[in-house]
Amino acid sequence: MAALQVRFLLVPFLTSTLGAAQYVMQDAALMNYMDRRLLSLEKRLEKCNQDILEYVDEFREFSKMVLSRLAGLNTYKAEVKSEVQNLQTRIERAQRDIDYFGSVTDSNACIEVHEDLVKQQLLEEAEEKKKLKLMLNASCDHMLAGIKSLKIVKKTGDKHGSWMKDPGKKHTKIYLLSGSVNNIILEFANIMTFMENNQTLKARRVTLPFPWEGTGHIIYQGFLFYHKYGSLNEIIKFNIQRRKVADQMLLPGAGRIPAYRLSPHTKIDLAIDEQGLWAIHAEPETGGNIVITKINHMTMAVEHTWDTPCNSKDAEAAFMACNTLYVVHNSPSGGTSRIRCVYDVLDAVSTSEIPGLHFPKRQGSHSTIHYNPKEKQLFAWGDGSQIVYKLHTKQKV
Repeated sequence: MAALQVRFLLVPFLTSTLGAAQYVMQDAALMNYMDRRLLSLEKRLEKCNQDILEYVDEFREFSKMVLSRLAGLNTYKAEVKSEVQNLQTRIERAQRDIDYFGSVTDSNACIEVHEDLVKQQLLEEAEEKKKLKLMLNASCDHMLAGIKSLKIVKKTGDKHGSWMKDPGKKHTKIYLLSGSVNNIILEFANIMTFMENNQTLKARRVTLPFPWEGTGHIIYQGFLFYHKYGSLNEIIKFNIQRRKVADQMLLPGAGRIPAYRLSPHTKIDLAIDEQGLWAIHAEPETGGNIVITKINHMTMAVEHTWDTPCNSKDAEAAFMACNTLYVVHNSPSGGTSRIRCVYDVLDAVSTSEIPGLHFPKRQGSHSTIHYNPKEKQLFAWGDGSQIVYKLHTKQKV
């Protein structure tokens, strides 16, 4: 009887124990499942995070590339626009010539120029010449007859460079721009300060926002005009006193080949004479002949362009004086510099091999030659020396 009672007591106990063990096993299985699920989710989150980081890096690289391309497009947009306009102008000019020849060609393909057409053409040429004389001030009637003497003012030692006075200002300041690529102007109070041995310590330094290219820059009426380094044909107008860019322009057709074969560092040579600002360069379309462009220094607009017969081969420099281009030639190894080609834009006449127009008492080459219309002198840079040439002029015939 007692054994029977014990049995009845063990049955519920064993039942409850087995049930508890079953619940423990279920909880363990559930925990194991949840642990595996969390581990899977953590791995997926880690992969997602890694993918996002890769996408971010990829997007940054793509963004940099796009911004770089856009910057390049913005840089070349103006140049391409200028080239297109220049090409359009040439096409229109060619079309006018074709129309003209078509109008004077008879049915037998024999050209008979009518007297009225000849008169009209002569009238147009006379009118064009009259406009040019009004624009360029016909009172400028002297021409270069010879180079009398030279004076070596200073020897800085740099192979390439440019130095000058501002012919449009009354001050006596001297400006030194050393090197064919640089962005520092040195301004001196006068010529005596410039000639001192410790001249760089007494100079006022002016830093440009963009470096120049070549040595063809010029200072006029308080502004530096220069070819921007890295650009094809962009000319910068920089206010020296305010130290900021005042204006800029693109010079059509320029910048593809050097202005002078013996000075390959200069693609655009800017010049000043009695009439203001000019640009001298060469173009492949002209066979390497020099092209001169009159620029309005206030508006930075092209006023007129002339294709000259003066070739850039064996040329080392050139300058403008009284509406006339003077091209300086030399030998590739350096020798006696001589003016071999002269072109008057008003008469459209070229003269070569002019006797007496050689640079005296000197063997070497020039990096730059600039005419100062106020002092009627040439400011030149030759073999590291800063030189002044005095000129002899005569009345134009």
